[in-house]
Amino acid sequence: MAWDLSVQVDRESSVPLTAQLRGAIRAHVEDRVLHPGARLPSSRRLALDLGISRRVVVEAYEQLIAGGYLEAVRGSGTRVARTLPEGDGGACLLEERRDTGARWDLRVGNANLSNFPREEWLHCYGKAVRDVGREGLDYPPVAGVPELRNELAGYLGRVRSVRTEPARTMVTAGFAQGLALLSQALQRLGVHRIAVEAPGHNGQRLFVQETGMVPVPVPVDEEGLDVEELYRTGVRAVLVTPAHQFPTGVVLSPERRRRLVDWARERDGWIVEDDYDGEFWFDHRDRPAALQEGDPDRVVYAGTTSKVLVPGLRLGWLALPPGLYPLVERARSRQDLGSDALTQLAFAELVRSGLLDRHLRRVRARYRSRREALAGAVRRSLPDARLVGCAAGLHSFALLPPGTDEAAVVEGARRRSVLVRGGGEFRFGGPPGPLGGPALLLGYGSLPLGGIDDAVAAVGAAYEESRRRT
Repeated sequence: MAWDLSVQVDRESSVPLTAQLRGAIRAHVEDRVLHPGARLPSSRRLALDLGISRRVVVEAYEQLIAGGYLEAVRGSGTRVARTLPEGDGGACLLEERRDTGARWDLRVGNANLSNFPREEWLHCYGKAVRDVGREGLDYPPVAGVPELRNELAGYLGRVRSVRTEPARTMVTAGFAQGLALLSQALQRLGVHRIAVEAPGHNGQRLFVQETGMVPVPVPVDEEGLDVEELYRTGVRAVLVTPAHQFPTGVVLSPERRRRLVDWARERDGWIVEDDYDGEFWFDHRDRPAALQEGDPDRVVYAGTTSKVLVPGLRLGWLALPPGLYPLVERARSRQDLGSDALTQLAFAELVRSGLLDRHLRRVRARYRSRREALAGAVRRSLPDARLVGCAAGLHSFALLPPGTDEAAVVEGARRRSVLVRGGGEFRFGGPPGPLGGPALLLGYGSLPLGGIDDAVAAVGAAYEESRRRT
């Protein structure tokens, strides 16, 4: 039987054909376009359909079988695996983090739990428990306890130039809940499509899709989101990471910041600003203010404690425009009865006392050292790579020379007991843009300082091995 498969490859792209085909099939499997057990064409048939070498299809199939996405059934050809690899059925906003026994893990999404300020947190939590009255032990307001909303409004204005009031600040169970609430509110306004950055966070794209929104990819270059392309989409909402774009690390340029705010005003649109690691800029002189400062009536500012403290606290916040706040509050009241009041009060005390600022100065210095060590290791072991983006956050994006077999580098690193993710895992929607070539996303937030050089050296060895094969 000559089965058909709807995938495409671009011969003009710098991305190897094997990587393109593997990525396209994997995306179809993860997005449930291809269902478990679905039969795929033979390698010969698909090669003829796409006009490519059969060897390309065989290699792509083999890599997907090794990754657990496909399975070869004797006498029945190749099918989508009945049971998908790690992460299937889990929270789609989380990156893969299964412990595989590798020596070094350069993947993003691994929280450095050792940085949690236990003594300070115990002090603040104890004070919250001692001081709380009967009201504080009852059901909290769905938008958050007044003490934390007051502290957040002041703190965000002081450190990120966010223009908000306690009455327009909402405490959420992390960014995930905030994004779900915003999706509901936007749909009540008749907004059913939202632009997302490409390359970008696949988990967020899938998450908004599952809330009923349609994600529309908009390309990113070294100035950030391409606002002219955003205009062409016709959407009225956009999700952006302007201070430190994920995954590339580029900063939205001043001119595009102005254009993006203009777009929102002209199109009666809404901007969701995900400031996921804004506290970890290593040079205060270069750190941009929040995009929200440009128009508090059109920009939602979102933050979280997941990187500031630890993900387990499940604390986030939204600084909402007046036009969205009532809709988000209504959606929240139908979803739950508010977040843990004692945790909110403890975090309010951490902010009020200055202990949060002290903690951030301490861990910022640690991450700065790791980032400098990573940059030096890349210069020594991956001299052909180019780090793009700003010196901030907990990861760097390394562009590899055109034609590099990104998948081979990732696999070669894995064989050397190093886990790293290729840039192709974050691309979706249309041909790759200027930052869409072969790349590696290098996370250093949870890696020991002394292990960075060894980890990057192993990646460099994998890169040299891939070059010899080509």
